[in-house]
Amino acid sequence: MTEVLGDFIRALRAADIRVSTSESIDAGNVVDLVGLGEREILRHALSQVLAKSEDEKQAFRETFDRFFAFDQFKAKPENAAAEREESEPGSGESQNGSGGMPGPGGGGTEGQPSGGAPAPEDLIAMLESGDQAALQMALAEAARQAQLNRIRLFTQRGMYTRRMMEIMGLDGLNDEIERRERADPAGAQRLADARDALREQVRDYVEKQLEIFTANAGRQLREEVLSQVRLGNIDRSDMKIMRTLVAKMAKRLVALHSRRKKVEKRGQLDMRRTIRANVEFDGLFFHTVWKQQKIDRPKVMAICDVSGSVAQVARFLLMFLYSLQEVLPRVRSFAFSGQLGETTELFERERKIDEALTKVLRDFGGGSTDYGQAFVDFERLALDDIDHRTTVLILGDARSNYGNPRGDILKKIHARARRVIWLNPEPKSLWNSGDSEMKRLAPYCDTAKTCASLKDLERVISELLRHAA
Repeated sequence: MTEVLGDFIRALRAADIRVSTSESIDAGNVVDLVGLGEREILRHALSQVLAKSEDEKQAFRETFDRFFAFDQFKAKPENAAAEREESEPGSGESQNGSGGMPGPGGGGTEGQPSGGAPAPEDLIAMLESGDQAALQMALAEAARQAQLNRIRLFTQRGMYTRRMMEIMGLDGLNDEIERRERADPAGAQRLADARDALREQVRDYVEKQLEIFTANAGRQLREEVLSQVRLGNIDRSDMKIMRTLVAKMAKRLVALHSRRKKVEKRGQLDMRRTIRANVEFDGLFFHTVWKQQKIDRPKVMAICDVSGSVAQVARFLLMFLYSLQEVLPRVRSFAFSGQLGETTELFERERKIDEALTKVLRDFGGGSTDYGQAFVDFERLALDDIDHRTTVLILGDARSNYGNPRGDILKKIHARARRVIWLNPEPKSLWNSGDSEMKRLAPYCDTAKTCASLKDLERVISELLRHAA
């Protein structure tokens, strides 16, 4: 893979286009096949392997156009004729427009050596002659040597501008200006003006690269922060971002766990199937069949406390579970604050999950929290449907207003289910304080852990899928 392609993939990821390692390899094969010589062909070819949805294709086109827009140096009117001559085949124009494209910060491509940064006298000659193609190549090489593709912060613009100017020969240029000030003041002034113009052009170039490589950095940083913030502290103004973040996490988990996994126990030969497979060969074992154990998708029952601050966590857990229908097709959900009711059909009936969640919180979130009554209702509604493939997820703070939490029913659930997982939004230091009943209920859970953020939820659900059987 060329260095240019590597930088381009970084730019795509900055634009929120997910590019996997295998897709990067495919893109490298595409570049080997079509080359970097024809802009439109390259754009269409790379789009086929790097952009999946319509939104990604639009973002791909915009990123491609910005990344390969190498027009920092504009020809002066008096140099227009020279520019037309340079645009002939074999000239510097092959490095711009629809010709070969050294992407920003990339220097030359494979098979096209970049040549290195210019000597001071070369830079002076380029500035005085107005050789735009040579200046473009010198700028690309300086960006490569300065590792401009690593720029991440707005405050780094000056540092990279200075570094690139020094690589292009700023010190030698300043020495020449100082020498000419004594012998040719007018010539020194023209060269100083050209230096200042060059600095502005380099600065503009750096700013464009900053935009390319940090296109969504602010939003991505905000998402990273929100994914780790306690869900009870999320502000309403951030709910739209949170929904998008849940969808991204769910999509990532779907991609990871969508294929039905098989574990092949090599070394345990399935004799019956092997004999049947080789009947036509008079018993000679041309084909061996090994025993396999299929790992099935789990049945999941989610019991969610939707009272008070716990409701926010329950909202995102249910949102997560129903975004994973491809890998969790058998999810039953129950909600309670006082009495418990099943909400599975409500989620199946409502086209928009936000509307379903609003109805759940309205119908089940107003009562006084009573875990004992909730477990009694769950026993009546679903205990008989629990088997060794069922994982029961309970989300709540176990605060039952000093009522009997009915740990005996949870014991029955634990005896029937494959696993019982309790997710508590509160830190462990508060689990047994006040009216918390975690001390009485935790012994009947296979796992009891703090789960207060989206990162926690993602981790728990990923573990659930990974150990499904």
